[in-house]
Amino acid sequence: MAGGNAIRGTRIGAGPMGESERGETAARERIPFYCANGHVNDTWFSAEAEVPETWDCPRCGLPGGRDAANPPAARRTEPYKTHLAYVKERRSDADGEAILEEALGRLRASREL
Repeated sequence: MAGGNAIRGTRIGAGPMGESERGETAARERIPFYCANGHVNDTWFSAEAEVPETWDCPRCGLPGGRDAANPPAARRTEPYKTHLAYVKERRSDADGEAILEEALGRLRASREL
C-alpha cells in the first residue's frame, strides 16, 4: 500500500509543461563577448533588443567586447583614498600648520584654567 499522500514528490503547479501551456518563446540570438583574458561569454539577447558594445566577463570582471581580436582594455580604477588624502587635496601644508597651532592654543588655554 502506498503512503497517505497522493501528490508526494510534486509541487504546486508542477506538471508537464510545454510550449502549448506556456506560449511561444521570444526570438533570441546568442552574442559572444570576448575579454582581454581570453574568456568567451555567450550571452543571449532578444532578437529585438539593442545589443550593448561591452559586457562584463562573469569569470574575471573585465569588460568584454564583440571583436575577439581587439577586446576592450581593463577599466582604470583609482586607488582607495584615505581621509588624510582628501584633506591634503583641499589644504596646503601651511594651512594645516596654522589650523594645528590654533587647535593646540585652544587646548593649552583650556588646561590652564
